[in-house]
Amino acid sequence: MEEERGKLVYILPNLFTAASIFLAMLSIFASINGHYASAIAYIILSLIFDGLDGRVARLTHTTSKFGVEFDSLADIVAFGVAPAVLFYFVIGKDYGQVGTLISALYVIFGAVRLARFNVTVGTYEPNVFIGLPIPTAAITIAVWIGIYLKYEVSSVWGGVFIIGMALLSFLMVSNIRFPSFKKINLKRPNAIKILVLLIVVFFSCLYLFKLEFPAFIILLYIGYGLVRAGLTLIEVKFNKQNKEN
Repeated sequence: MEEERGKLVYILPNLFTAASIFLAMLSIFASINGHYASAIAYIILSLIFDGLDGRVARLTHTTSKFGVEFDSLADIVAFGVAPAVLFYFVIGKDYGQVGTLISALYVIFGAVRLARFNVTVGTYEPNVFIGLPIPTAAITIAVWIGIYLKYEVSSVWGGVFIIGMALLSFLMVSNIRFPSFKKINLKRPNAIKILVLLIVVFFSCLYLFKLEFPAFIILLYIGYGLVRAGLTLIEVKFNKQNKEN
């Protein structure tokens, strides 16, 4: 009995990963059939299950190399293929070969991002990501596609979305650092109270603005990374000039 329970605990996090893949496939099928709102919802649900698998593995002490590899394969389907298919059927197909190319490059760059993460994890500071995480890129696509459909944005803006998709692809394989929030210190004074307040505010805004608020938060997150990279580059050049002088 104990042995069976042990096997069940080991399988549990992988079941969450499998659920993430299943939801991603539902998203792909929904996009193909023109059910874009459902496709977006499935991507978001897939993200939730993807977040749970790692946490369940750590809580049950069942992390494994197999689980890490399985999770990466799930991510390329859930956050690479599914968002790319959604983007293609909503916007990309109207731009012919350019739309096809941009959608395909997103998946390729997403795979490169995951491969690089797997081989470099633990080699840099844990409070940052090197390159935009693929789940963030996927949610960015899903939310902005939702806004595009909700407000029936003019097709003229489709070109802007094409450029945005290309930018997301580039950011995933860039060396720009984005905050990870993995090492938040909850032992600081009033940290729990502040966290609870932020959660209440977040879900309140999310309830009122289901698409607009996440889109705004994502823009802040990406913008922070870009501005930080720009300031760092300026500082490096300034220090270099001072040394030369």
